Amino acid sequence: MDSLVAQERKPTAPTLRPVDAATLIIIDRKGKHPKVLMGKRHAGHKFMPSKFVFPGGRIEASDRSMTVTGALHPRAEQALMARVVRPSTQRSRALALAAIRETFEETGLLLGTRDYVSPDRVPVGTTWAAFQEHGVFPDLECLHFIGRAITPPKRVKRFDTRFFAVDRTAIGHEVGGVVSPDSELVELTWVTLADARKLDLPAITGIILGELEARIAGGFSHQIPVPFFHQRRGQFVKELL
Repeated sequence: MDSLVAQERKPTAPTLRPVDAATLIIIDRKGKHPKVLMGKRHAGHKFMPSKFVFPGGRIEASDRSMTVTGALHPRAEQALMARVVRPSTQRSRALALAAIRETFEETGLLLGTRDYVSPDRVPVGTTWAAFQEHGVFPDLECLHFIGRAITPPKRVKRFDTRFFAVDRTAIGHEVGGVVSPDSELVELTWVTLADARKLDLPAITGIILGELEARIAGGFSHQIPVPFFHQRRGQFVKELL
């Protein structure tokens, strides 16, 4: 679920506290023009019907305890803990794992490495069991933190979403049948950044695509500052973390 879409304003609605969420952008950089994986949401959804989005969603309790290999890059971790109340490495780790888990739930793609045996323990009764079953260890080292955005006030739903990116080579396994006419995402497509902008996108998704293009052109380094989009005194601002 791409949770930073500009939603219908509710002038009389109370200002909700944003919920922590994460999104994952999978990039194929093998060709001359990089491509990203996007999914089309079901037309019957009340939230963003038929929009093209990146997979993602909110943190779940299991994301805080799942076994992983590798660690977030120190610069990514630093940016994840900036401008956060009670920052912690555990929270940063959970955000990254939420992006990986949601991507599997919505696309059937398991991100991680098969260089080791299966994780010896996973949170009971959760999606993470599929990673154990298919011998894929979630790998945080391959993730790039590329953006953050908070849904403006007076929206029905508000999210504080972190955008991660990973190369297509990080796909460890694919489970078929997850995307179907009756699922949350009814279609998956690999598109160039230019073609992605022509799709029916949430506003923030288009902004992040522009940031991603600039980041790729700049060498896709962890050291590139991370943009943080939020409202300040009623104005939409971009801050660098």
